[in-house]
Amino acid sequence: MAEIDYAPPTKRSVLIAGHATSISLEPTFWRALESAARERGYPINALVAEIDAERLDADRPPNLTSAIRQWLFADAARRA
Repeated sequence: MAEIDYAPPTKRSVLIAGHATSISLEPTFWRALESAARERGYPINALVAEIDAERLDADRPPNLTSAIRQWLFADAARRA
């Protein structure tokens, strides 16, 4: 079983449609997001923009940080 990194969120800025957006995620989620982007051959900004577009189509869109965490969980489940 992988060891859990119980670290507080860190804030980073990403560009979505040319606008800087600040996102706070725990290091574990940043690593998973970087890995998912790398696997797809995307920059992180492009993957976050894709997740953002998907969340906005939801009936009750969550905030972007929640959408990223949920997307990463679903992506891990798909690959398992």
